[in-house]
Amino acid sequence: MNELLRKKITTFRKDGYNIIELDLQYKEEKTMALFKGAGVALVTPMKEDLSVDYDKLEELVDFHVKNGTDAIIVCGTTGEAATQSHEEHLDTVKACVEFAKKRIPVIAGTGSNCTETAIYLSKKAEEYGVDGLLVVSPYYNKATQAGLVGHFTAVANSVKLPIILYNVPSRTGCNILPETVATLVKNVDKIVGIKEASGNISQVAKVMQLTDGKIDLYSGNDDQIVPVLSLGGVGVISVLSNVAPKETHDIVAKYLDGDVKGSLDLQLKYLPLIDALFSEVNPIPVKKAINLMGMNVGNLRMPLTEMSKEKAAVLEAEMKKVGLL
Repeated sequence: MNELLRKKITTFRKDGYNIIELDLQYKEEKTMALFKGAGVALVTPMKEDLSVDYDKLEELVDFHVKNGTDAIIVCGTTGEAATQSHEEHLDTVKACVEFAKKRIPVIAGTGSNCTETAIYLSKKAEEYGVDGLLVVSPYYNKATQAGLVGHFTAVANSVKLPIILYNVPSRTGCNILPETVATLVKNVDKIVGIKEASGNISQVAKVMQLTDGKIDLYSGNDDQIVPVLSLGGVGVISVLSNVAPKETHDIVAKYLDGDVKGSLDLQLKYLPLIDALFSEVNPIPVKKAINLMGMNVGNLRMPLTEMSKEKAAVLEAEMKKVGLL
C-alpha cells in the first residue's frame, strides 16, 4: 500500500576502517489508525421546525470529548444524512469540525449512490478540515463488485484524506465482498479502514485474512465489538456511544489493554440495552434515549417516526438497569 522508499546509509568505525555503504529498499510503515477505541456515530440534533440545532450540536461534541469518546463520526446513518440537503450536510460537518477544535478526530460521512456526489461531498469535507472520511457503498442502484472498486477508487483519488469503507448491506442492498476490500486496500493507498456492519463474522474474518490484517477494522454493530476485536479490530463506530460513551470506550480499551474478560463482561452487560437501541430503525431509539437523558436532540425527519410506546418503555427500563437514568 505504501510508497517504496530508497535510502543510502553510510557507517564507519572510528579508526577509519571497514567503511560500509548500504543501499536499502524498504516500505514505509503503515500510518497510525485514524482512531482506536469507540467512535460515536453522532445523532444530528433538530429544532422544533426540524432544522439542525447547532447549539445542541456543540453541546454534544463537548459531551463526547469530556466522556472519553475517541472520535466523532458526523453525518452518517445515525446522523440522518439521508434526509439532509447537500448544503445542510456540509454545514453540519463544518460546524462539527469547528466545535471539536482538534480535541478529537472528526470523520465525515460523505458516501452517496452517485459517485460524483460522493466526490463533491468528500472534497468539501476535506476543505473544512475533517480528519478522515466514512464512505458507504452506493445504495439502491446496487453496483457490481467492479463498480464498487471503480466508485471507491474515484472517491479516494479526489482527496488526500484517509478513507474508511462502510459496509452495511442491510441498508444499501449491496455487500462489499472481502475480495473487493482486499483489492481496494492493496491498490488504493488512502483506503485504510472498514466499518463492517454486515453482521457476518465469517465475512469479517475473510476480510482480515485476504488483507493480511493490513486494514483498520471497526465494528459497525455494537453487539459485536468483542468478536470483531478478536479478529484484529481496532474499535467500533457506535450508536451505543451516544448514551454510554465512557462504557463503550472501555469495552474497546480493556480488550486492547489485554483485559479480555473485563471487555467481555461490559459487552454482555450492555447487550439488552443495545437490543433496545435497535428495536426500531436507527436512529429512532437512540434519539429517544438521548431525550430521556435530558439532552433534548429533538425529533426525527420523515419518513422516520417517533418510537412506539411499548418499545420506548422497554428502552427506558434497560437504561435504568445500567444506571443511565
